[in-house]
Amino acid sequence: MPRYALKVEYDGGRFSGWQRQADQPSVQGAIEAALARLEDGPHTIAAAGRTDAGVHATGQVAHCDLTRNWEPFRLSEALNYHLKPNPVAITACTVVADDWHARFSAIERRYVFRLIARRAPLTFEKGQAWRVPHPLDGAAMQAGADQLLGRHDFTTFRSSICQANSPLRTLDELTISDIARDGYQEFHFHVRARSFLHNQVRSFVGTLERVGAGAWSPDDVGAALAARDRAACGPVCPPDGLYLAGVAYSDDPFA
Repeated sequence: MPRYALKVEYDGGRFSGWQRQADQPSVQGAIEAALARLEDGPHTIAAAGRTDAGVHATGQVAHCDLTRNWEPFRLSEALNYHLKPNPVAITACTVVADDWHARFSAIERRYVFRLIARRAPLTFEKGQAWRVPHPLDGAAMQAGADQLLGRHDFTTFRSSICQANSPLRTLDELTISDIARDGYQEFHFHVRARSFLHNQVRSFVGTLERVGAGAWSPDDVGAALAARDRAACGPVCPPDGLYLAGVAYSDDPFA
């Protein structure tokens, strides 16, 4: 029974999240339904990360087991045909070893968050970025972000319903780039770690936005981290601007 790795792109605004749910649309459910059009099921696929409702992906990775030996390009083309009209696309497909696992073989995950600071509402980018109506200080946000790098107890920055056994995580990157736009600001938060806690990235961005707006100082971020108390976190931002941008493996199956 061959195993296939799939690189997946999707607009999360249409879904209740990655994980299959009985009465709500999910990305996992859409792909499994497409697989069932190719081979009798049921099919169960596993992903590198279970994104929440409204969270997008440009580099999600999943794997599936099939009985037929598909040529990877033909499999991706067939899946994309049967995924229509869902906003989901298989952008790469390859055969992997039977013991390769999209989640447990991963050594790093990368997220990007898009934040747009402008007075006017979003039109074309509505649902694709978080808009705030006031200007932000990018340098101050980066100074606050720098205090989060390294290995810490991130209790402050995880959801109260997080199911992880430990709040200890190592944050390898949190850099903020200022994207040139005509008449307003756009910031991209690049976040990289082996694994993340529930709502960790959105907690980071919501807190750092307060720094950019001048309501917090950069040192307040370090104090919130040291508090190890969820109540010390800033507001958790909406999911609109969050993208799972990539998953790394010691031996890249898509190389």
